[in-house]
Amino acid sequence: MASFREQFEIPGKMKTWSWALIGIGAVALIVGLVTKGMSSDEHEQAVFIGTLMYNTIFWTLVCNAAMFFICATTLAMGGWQLSFRRVSEAISAMVPIFGGITMVILFYVIFSHNHHIYHWLDKDAVENDPLLKGKAGFLNPAFFLIWTTLTIGLWSILGWRIRQLSRESDESPMDNQTGTSFIFRNTVRAALFIVWFALTVGSTVPWLWMMSIDAHWYSTMYSWYTFASTFVSGMSLIALWVIYLKNKGYLELTNQEHLHDLGKFMFAFSIFWTYLWFSQFMLIWYANIPEETVYFKHRVQGPYKGLFYLNLIINFVCPILILMKRSAKRNYTLMTFMSVLILFGHWIDFYQMVIGSLSKEHVTLGWLDFGILSLFVGIMILGVAKSLASRPLIAKYHPFLKESVIHQV
Repeated sequence: MASFREQFEIPGKMKTWSWALIGIGAVALIVGLVTKGMSSDEHEQAVFIGTLMYNTIFWTLVCNAAMFFICATTLAMGGWQLSFRRVSEAISAMVPIFGGITMVILFYVIFSHNHHIYHWLDKDAVENDPLLKGKAGFLNPAFFLIWTTLTIGLWSILGWRIRQLSRESDESPMDNQTGTSFIFRNTVRAALFIVWFALTVGSTVPWLWMMSIDAHWYSTMYSWYTFASTFVSGMSLIALWVIYLKNKGYLELTNQEHLHDLGKFMFAFSIFWTYLWFSQFMLIWYANIPEETVYFKHRVQGPYKGLFYLNLIINFVCPILILMKRSAKRNYTLMTFMSVLILFGHWIDFYQMVIGSLSKEHVTLGWLDFGILSLFVGIMILGVAKSLASRPLIAKYHPFLKESVIHQV
Protein backbone atom coordinates (compact mmCIF):
# COMPACT_ATOMS: atom_id res chain seq x y z
CA MET A 1 0.00 0.00 0.00
CA ALA A 2 2.94 2.31 0.61
CA SER A 3 3.78 2.29 -3.10
CA PHE A 4 0.42 3.82 -4.00
CA ARG A 5 -0.16 7.55 -4.35
CA GLU A 6 -2.45 7.98 -1.38
CA GLN A 7 -2.39 11.77 -1.09
CA PHE A 8 -3.95 13.96 -3.74
CA GLU A 9 -2.12 17.18 -4.59
CA ILE A 10 -4.21 19.89 -6.24
CA PRO A 11 -2.61 20.83 -9.58
CA GLY A 12 -1.97 24.49 -10.21
CA LYS A 13 -4.03 24.39 -13.43
CA MET A 14 -7.04 23.09 -11.52
CA LYS A 15 -6.83 25.98 -9.08
CA THR A 16 -6.46 28.43 -11.96
CA TRP A 17 -9.45 27.06 -13.83
CA SER A 18 -11.55 26.89 -10.67
CA TRP A 19 -10.87 30.50 -9.76
CA ALA A 20 -11.42 31.56 -13.39
CA LEU A 21 -14.86 29.90 -13.39
CA ILE A 22 -15.67 31.45 -10.02
CA GLY A 23 -14.53 34.84 -11.35
CA ILE A 24 -16.73 34.55 -14.45
CA GLY A 25 -19.64 33.49 -12.26
CA ALA A 26 -19.09 36.34 -9.81
CA VAL A 27 -19.14 38.87 -12.66
CA ALA A 28 -22.33 37.31 -14.06
CA LEU A 29 -23.89 37.39 -10.58
CA ILE A 30 -23.07 41.08 -10.07
CA VAL A 31 -24.23 42.11 -13.55
CA GLY A 32 -27.36 40.01 -13.16
CA LEU A 33 -28.09 41.58 -9.77
CA VAL A 34 -27.77 45.09 -11.21
CA THR A 35 -29.66 44.50 -14.46
CA LYS A 36 -32.29 42.02 -13.29
CA GLY A 37 -32.28 41.59 -9.53
CA MET A 38 -32.59 45.35 -8.89
CA SER A 39 -34.85 45.97 -11.88
CA SER A 40 -38.24 47.59 -11.41
CA ASP A 41 -39.67 44.81 -13.56
CA GLU A 42 -40.95 42.10 -11.19
CA HIS A 43 -40.65 39.49 -13.95
CA GLU A 44 -36.92 40.21 -14.32
CA GLN A 45 -36.46 39.99 -10.55
CA ALA A 46 -38.23 36.63 -10.47
CA VAL A 47 -36.05 35.26 -13.29
CA PHE A 48 -32.87 36.39 -11.47
CA ILE A 49 -33.89 34.74 -8.19
CA GLY A 50 -35.17 31.68 -10.07
CA THR A 51 -31.81 31.29 -11.82
CA LEU A 52 -30.04 31.25 -8.47
CA MET A 53 -32.64 28.86 -7.09
CA TYR A 54 -32.47 26.13 -9.70
CA ASN A 55 -28.66 26.19 -9.82
CA THR A 56 -28.12 25.94 -6.08
CA ILE A 57 -30.91 23.36 -5.59
CA PHE A 58 -29.51 21.26 -8.44
CA TRP A 59 -25.94 21.21 -7.12
CA THR A 60 -27.04 20.64 -3.53
CA LEU A 61 -29.11 17.60 -4.51
CA VAL A 62 -26.42 16.25 -6.87
CA CYS A 63 -23.74 16.41 -4.16
CA ASN A 64 -26.15 14.93 -1.62
CA ALA A 65 -26.74 12.03 -4.04
CA ALA A 66 -23.07 11.06 -3.52
CA MET A 67 -23.76 10.49 0.18
CA PHE A 68 -26.92 8.56 -0.71
CA PHE A 69 -24.76 6.32 -2.92
CA ILE A 70 -22.36 5.71 -0.01
CA CYS A 71 -25.21 4.88 2.36
CA ALA A 72 -27.09 2.65 -0.09
CA THR A 73 -23.98 0.56 -0.82
CA THR A 74 -23.16 0.45 2.91
CA LEU A 75 -26.60 -0.97 3.75
CA ALA A 76 -26.21 -3.46 0.89
CA MET A 77 -22.88 -4.59 2.44
CA GLY A 78 -21.23 -3.75 -0.85
CA GLY A 79 -17.51 -3.14 -0.84
CA TRP A 80 -16.89 -2.80 -4.58
CA GLN A 81 -16.87 1.02 -4.37
CA LEU A 82 -14.28 1.20 -1.55
CA SER A 83 -11.40 1.89 -3.93
CA PHE A 84 -12.97 5.26 -4.88
CA ARG A 85 -15.21 5.91 -1.87
CA ARG A 86 -13.19 9.00 -0.93
CA VAL A 87 -14.35 10.61 -4.19
CA SER A 88 -17.98 10.19 -3.14
CA GLU A 89 -17.14 11.51 0.33
CA ALA A 90 -15.40 14.56 -1.10
CA ILE A 91 -18.38 15.38 -3.32
CA SER A 92 -20.81 14.97 -0.43
CA ALA A 93 -18.68 17.36 1.65
CA MET A 94 -20.05 20.15 -0.59
CA VAL A 95 -23.59 19.69 0.77
CA PRO A 96 -23.14 22.11 3.71
CA ILE A 97 -21.71 24.75 1.34
CA PHE A 98 -24.28 24.47 -1.42
CA GLY A 99 -26.99 23.79 1.14
CA GLY A 100 -26.08 26.99 2.97
CA ILE A 101 -26.36 28.97 -0.27
CA THR A 102 -29.73 27.32 -0.95
CA MET A 103 -30.99 28.33 2.49
CA VAL A 104 -29.92 31.96 2.00
CA ILE A 105 -31.71 32.22 -1.35
CA LEU A 106 -34.88 30.42 -0.24
CA PHE A 107 -35.06 32.36 3.03
CA TYR A 108 -34.72 35.61 1.08
CA VAL A 109 -37.69 34.59 -1.08
CA ILE A 110 -39.79 33.83 2.01
CA PHE A 111 -38.84 36.87 4.06
CA SER A 112 -39.26 39.22 1.08
CA HIS A 113 -42.74 37.72 0.52
CA ASN A 114 -41.94 37.21 -3.14
CA HIS A 115 -45.28 35.88 -4.33
CA HIS A 116 -44.12 36.08 -7.95
CA ILE A 117 -42.06 32.98 -7.17
CA TYR A 118 -44.25 31.35 -4.52
CA HIS A 119 -47.85 32.43 -5.14
CA TRP A 120 -48.89 30.94 -1.80
CA LEU A 121 -46.97 33.73 0.01
CA ASP A 122 -49.76 36.13 -0.99
CA LYS A 123 -52.20 35.95 1.95
CA ASP A 124 -55.04 37.60 0.03
CA ALA A 125 -54.65 35.14 -2.84
CA VAL A 126 -54.71 32.20 -0.43
CA GLU A 127 -57.85 33.46 1.29
CA ASN A 128 -59.69 33.78 -2.02
CA ASP A 129 -58.43 30.53 -3.53
CA PRO A 130 -59.97 27.30 -2.14
CA LEU A 131 -57.16 25.15 -3.59
CA LEU A 132 -54.37 27.22 -2.05
CA LYS A 133 -56.30 27.48 1.20
CA GLY A 134 -56.56 23.70 1.33
CA LYS A 135 -52.76 23.43 1.04
CA ALA A 136 -52.06 26.18 3.61
CA GLY A 137 -51.15 23.65 6.30
CA PHE A 138 -48.18 22.61 4.18
CA LEU A 139 -47.53 25.70 2.07
CA ASN A 140 -46.87 28.38 4.66
CA PRO A 141 -43.71 30.33 5.59
CA ALA A 142 -43.23 28.77 9.04
CA PHE A 143 -43.36 25.19 7.79
CA PHE A 144 -41.17 26.03 4.79
CA LEU A 145 -38.45 27.66 6.91
CA ILE A 146 -38.43 25.00 9.63
CA TRP A 147 -38.45 22.05 7.24
CA THR A 148 -35.78 23.57 4.98
CA THR A 149 -33.53 24.21 7.99
CA LEU A 150 -34.02 20.68 9.32
CA THR A 151 -33.51 19.16 5.88
CA ILE A 152 -30.21 20.82 5.03
CA GLY A 153 -29.02 20.73 8.63
CA LEU A 154 -29.50 16.98 9.02
CA TRP A 155 -28.12 16.22 5.57
CA SER A 156 -24.98 18.08 6.60
CA ILE A 157 -24.71 16.61 10.12
CA LEU A 158 -25.46 13.00 9.19
CA GLY A 159 -23.12 13.18 6.19
CA TRP A 160 -20.37 14.70 8.35
CA ARG A 161 -20.74 11.90 10.93
CA ILE A 162 -20.37 9.26 8.22
CA ARG A 163 -17.27 10.96 6.79
CA GLN A 164 -15.76 11.29 10.29
CA LEU A 165 -16.33 7.60 10.98
CA SER A 166 -14.61 6.80 7.68
CA ARG A 167 -11.40 8.34 9.07
CA GLU A 168 -11.03 5.34 11.39
CA SER A 169 -10.19 3.22 8.35
CA ASP A 170 -7.02 5.31 7.89
CA GLU A 171 -5.64 4.87 11.42
CA SER A 172 -4.67 1.24 11.98
CA PRO A 173 -5.54 -2.33 10.90
CA MET A 174 -8.77 -3.73 12.37
CA ASP A 175 -9.15 -7.13 13.98
CA ASN A 176 -12.43 -9.07 13.79
CA GLN A 177 -14.03 -7.32 16.78
CA THR A 178 -12.96 -3.82 15.74
CA GLY A 179 -13.99 -4.43 12.14
CA THR A 180 -17.41 -5.73 13.15
CA SER A 181 -18.01 -2.70 15.36
CA PHE A 182 -16.85 -0.38 12.58
CA ILE A 183 -19.22 -1.94 10.02
CA PHE A 184 -22.12 -1.90 12.51
CA ARG A 185 -21.66 1.81 13.25
CA ASN A 186 -21.40 2.53 9.53
CA THR A 187 -24.62 0.64 8.93
CA VAL A 188 -26.53 2.49 11.66
CA ARG A 189 -25.42 5.91 10.43
CA ALA A 190 -26.15 4.99 6.83
CA ALA A 191 -29.64 3.81 7.81
CA LEU A 192 -30.36 7.09 9.60
CA PHE A 193 -29.27 9.06 6.55
CA ILE A 194 -31.36 6.91 4.18
CA VAL A 195 -34.48 7.41 6.31
CA TRP A 196 -34.01 11.19 6.37
CA PHE A 197 -33.18 11.17 2.65
CA ALA A 198 -36.47 9.37 1.96
CA LEU A 199 -38.45 11.86 4.05
CA THR A 200 -36.88 14.81 2.24
CA VAL A 201 -35.58 14.13 -1.28
CA GLY A 202 -38.00 11.24 -1.72
CA SER A 203 -41.04 13.30 -0.81
CA THR A 204 -41.28 16.75 0.75
CA VAL A 205 -38.33 18.86 -0.43
CA PRO A 206 -39.03 18.83 -4.20
CA TRP A 207 -42.67 19.68 -3.42
CA LEU A 208 -41.70 22.60 -1.23
CA TRP A 209 -38.77 24.05 -3.14
CA MET A 210 -39.86 23.59 -6.77
CA MET A 211 -43.31 22.09 -7.30
CA SER A 212 -44.95 24.77 -5.13
CA ILE A 213 -43.87 27.40 -7.68
CA ASP A 214 -46.90 26.02 -9.57
CA ALA A 215 -49.00 25.86 -6.42
CA HIS A 216 -52.18 24.81 -8.24
CA TRP A 217 -50.48 21.90 -9.99
CA TYR A 218 -49.27 18.68 -8.42
CA SER A 219 -47.76 15.36 -9.38
CA THR A 220 -47.29 12.34 -7.13
CA MET A 221 -44.21 11.37 -9.18
CA TYR A 222 -42.47 14.74 -8.96
CA SER A 223 -40.17 13.86 -6.06
CA TRP A 224 -39.12 10.54 -7.57
CA TYR A 225 -38.54 12.31 -10.87
CA THR A 226 -36.30 14.85 -9.12
CA PHE A 227 -34.46 12.10 -7.24
CA ALA A 228 -33.76 10.13 -10.42
CA SER A 229 -32.48 13.28 -12.13
CA THR A 230 -30.08 14.21 -9.34
CA PHE A 231 -28.92 10.66 -8.61
CA VAL A 232 -27.88 9.94 -12.21
CA SER A 233 -26.17 13.34 -12.20
CA GLY A 234 -24.42 12.44 -8.94
CA MET A 235 -23.15 9.17 -10.42
CA SER A 236 -21.92 11.07 -13.48
CA LEU A 237 -20.05 13.52 -11.25
CA ILE A 238 -18.41 10.64 -9.35
CA ALA A 239 -17.40 9.03 -12.66
CA LEU A 240 -15.85 12.30 -13.87
CA TRP A 241 -13.70 12.64 -10.75
CA VAL A 242 -12.69 8.95 -10.84
CA ILE A 243 -11.58 9.26 -14.47
CA TYR A 244 -9.72 12.50 -13.75
CA LEU A 245 -7.85 10.95 -10.83
CA LYS A 246 -7.05 7.81 -12.83
CA ASN A 247 -5.62 9.95 -15.63
CA LYS A 248 -3.44 11.74 -13.07
CA GLY A 249 -2.03 8.46 -11.75
CA TYR A 250 -4.17 8.14 -8.62
CA LEU A 251 -6.68 5.44 -7.54
CA GLU A 252 -4.47 2.55 -8.61
CA LEU A 253 -6.94 0.05 -7.10
CA THR A 254 -9.78 1.39 -9.26
CA ASN A 255 -10.01 -0.17 -12.71
CA GLN A 256 -12.36 -0.69 -15.65
CA GLU A 257 -14.52 -3.01 -13.56
CA HIS A 258 -15.42 -0.19 -11.19
CA LEU A 259 -15.92 2.26 -14.05
CA HIS A 260 -18.19 -0.28 -15.72
CA ASP A 261 -20.41 -0.39 -12.62
CA LEU A 262 -20.57 3.40 -12.48
CA GLY A 263 -21.60 3.32 -16.13
CA LYS A 264 -24.31 0.80 -15.33
CA PHE A 265 -25.72 3.12 -12.67
CA MET A 266 -25.67 6.00 -15.17
CA PHE A 267 -27.41 3.88 -17.78
CA ALA A 268 -29.97 2.34 -15.42
CA PHE A 269 -31.03 5.57 -13.77
CA SER A 270 -31.23 7.35 -17.12
CA ILE A 271 -33.83 4.73 -18.06
CA PHE A 272 -35.52 5.07 -14.65
CA TRP A 273 -35.67 8.86 -15.09
CA THR A 274 -37.24 8.34 -18.53
CA TYR A 275 -39.80 5.93 -17.09
CA LEU A 276 -40.85 8.58 -14.57
CA TRP A 277 -40.77 11.31 -17.26
CA PHE A 278 -43.05 9.26 -19.50
CA SER A 279 -45.36 8.14 -16.70
CA GLN A 280 -45.86 11.68 -15.39
CA PHE A 281 -46.41 13.13 -18.86
CA MET A 282 -48.50 10.31 -20.35
CA LEU A 283 -51.02 10.11 -17.49
CA ILE A 284 -51.59 13.87 -17.53
CA TRP A 285 -51.79 13.95 -21.35
CA TYR A 286 -54.23 11.01 -21.44
CA ALA A 287 -56.54 12.39 -18.73
CA ASN A 288 -56.45 15.87 -20.34
CA ILE A 289 -57.66 17.57 -17.15
CA PRO A 290 -57.08 21.36 -17.36
CA GLU A 291 -55.64 21.77 -13.85
CA GLU A 292 -53.03 19.09 -14.67
CA THR A 293 -52.21 19.95 -18.29
CA VAL A 294 -51.51 23.60 -17.38
CA TYR A 295 -47.98 22.55 -16.32
CA PHE A 296 -47.14 20.93 -19.65
CA LYS A 297 -49.02 23.10 -22.15
CA HIS A 298 -46.40 25.84 -22.58
CA ARG A 299 -43.59 23.30 -22.22
CA VAL A 300 -44.86 21.02 -24.99
CA GLN A 301 -46.65 23.45 -27.30
CA GLY A 302 -45.24 26.82 -26.28
CA PRO A 303 -41.82 28.49 -26.16
CA TYR A 304 -40.21 25.65 -24.17
CA LYS A 305 -41.01 23.01 -26.78
CA GLY A 306 -37.43 22.84 -28.08
CA LEU A 307 -35.91 22.51 -24.60
CA PHE A 308 -38.56 19.99 -23.57
CA TYR A 309 -37.61 17.55 -26.33
CA LEU A 310 -33.89 18.36 -26.18
CA ASN A 311 -34.13 17.32 -22.53
CA LEU A 312 -35.49 13.93 -23.59
CA ILE A 313 -32.86 13.45 -26.30
CA ILE A 314 -29.92 14.26 -24.00
CA ASN A 315 -31.16 12.38 -20.95
CA PHE A 316 -32.67 9.31 -22.62
CA VAL A 317 -31.78 8.85 -26.29
CA CYS A 318 -28.04 9.49 -25.85
CA PRO A 319 -27.58 7.25 -22.76
CA ILE A 320 -29.52 4.35 -24.25
CA LEU A 321 -27.66 4.52 -27.58
CA ILE A 322 -24.17 5.08 -26.15
CA LEU A 323 -24.13 3.40 -22.73
CA MET A 324 -25.95 0.24 -23.82
CA LYS A 325 -22.71 -1.42 -24.94
CA ARG A 326 -20.34 -2.96 -22.40
CA SER A 327 -17.30 -1.47 -24.12
CA ALA A 328 -18.70 2.08 -23.87
CA LYS A 329 -18.90 1.82 -20.07
CA ARG A 330 -15.21 0.91 -19.98
CA ASN A 331 -14.03 3.65 -22.30
CA TYR A 332 -12.67 6.70 -20.49
CA THR A 333 -13.42 9.10 -23.35
CA LEU A 334 -17.01 7.97 -23.85
CA MET A 335 -17.68 7.90 -20.11
CA THR A 336 -16.29 11.41 -19.74
CA PHE A 337 -18.41 12.65 -22.63
CA MET A 338 -21.57 10.99 -21.29
CA SER A 339 -20.95 12.21 -17.73
CA VAL A 340 -20.67 15.82 -18.89
CA LEU A 341 -23.66 15.41 -21.21
CA ILE A 342 -25.87 13.90 -18.50
CA LEU A 343 -24.94 16.62 -16.00
CA PHE A 344 -25.72 19.29 -18.59
CA GLY A 345 -28.96 17.57 -19.61
CA HIS A 346 -30.32 17.41 -16.07
CA TRP A 347 -29.20 20.97 -15.40
CA ILE A 348 -31.37 21.92 -18.40
CA ASP A 349 -34.15 19.83 -16.87
CA PHE A 350 -33.95 21.83 -13.64
CA TYR A 351 -33.95 25.03 -15.68
CA GLN A 352 -37.25 24.18 -17.34
CA MET A 353 -38.70 22.90 -14.06
CA VAL A 354 -38.11 26.24 -12.31
CA ILE A 355 -37.82 28.98 -14.94
CA GLY A 356 -40.48 27.31 -17.08
CA SER A 357 -42.91 28.10 -14.26
CA LEU A 358 -41.65 31.64 -13.64
CA SER A 359 -41.32 32.79 -17.26
CA LYS A 360 -43.99 30.94 -19.21
CA GLU A 361 -44.01 33.22 -22.24
CA HIS A 362 -40.27 33.49 -22.87
CA VAL A 363 -37.25 31.18 -22.69
CA THR A 364 -34.64 33.19 -20.80
CA LEU A 365 -31.72 30.75 -21.09
CA GLY A 366 -28.64 32.89 -21.72
CA TRP A 367 -25.53 34.51 -20.28
CA LEU A 368 -26.88 34.72 -16.72
CA ASP A 369 -27.69 31.00 -16.55
CA PHE A 370 -24.31 29.91 -17.89
CA GLY A 371 -22.53 32.50 -15.75
CA ILE A 372 -24.16 31.23 -12.55
CA LEU A 373 -23.48 27.66 -13.70
CA SER A 374 -19.76 28.48 -14.04
CA LEU A 375 -19.82 29.93 -10.50
CA PHE A 376 -21.19 26.71 -9.01
CA VAL A 377 -18.96 24.47 -11.13
CA GLY A 378 -15.90 26.45 -10.03
CA ILE A 379 -16.90 26.20 -6.37
CA MET A 380 -17.58 22.49 -6.75
CA ILE A 381 -14.22 21.73 -8.39
CA LEU A 382 -12.25 23.71 -5.81
CA GLY A 383 -14.22 22.35 -2.86
CA VAL A 384 -14.04 18.70 -3.92
CA ALA A 385 -10.32 19.02 -4.71
CA LYS A 386 -9.58 20.46 -1.26
CA SER A 387 -11.60 17.70 0.39
CA LEU A 388 -9.75 15.04 -1.59
CA ALA A 389 -6.40 16.54 -0.62
CA SER A 390 -7.30 16.58 3.07
CA ARG A 391 -7.17 12.79 3.58
CA PRO A 392 -5.80 9.61 1.95
CA LEU A 393 -7.51 8.61 -1.30
CA ILE A 394 -7.84 4.98 -0.21
CA ALA A 395 -9.42 3.75 3.03
CA LYS A 396 -6.65 1.16 3.33
CA TYR A 397 -7.79 -0.45 6.60
CA HIS A 398 -11.47 -0.76 5.71
CA PRO A 399 -12.61 -4.37 6.26
CA PHE A 400 -14.24 -4.54 2.82
CA LEU A 401 -11.35 -3.11 0.79
CA LYS A 402 -10.31 -6.55 -0.45
CA GLU A 403 -13.76 -6.96 -2.01
CA SER A 404 -13.12 -3.82 -4.05
CA VAL A 405 -9.63 -4.94 -5.08
CA ILE A 406 -10.86 -8.27 -6.50
CA HIS A 407 -14.08 -6.81 -7.91
CA GLN A 408 -15.08 -8.10 -11.35
CA VAL A 409 -18.19 -7.41 -13.42
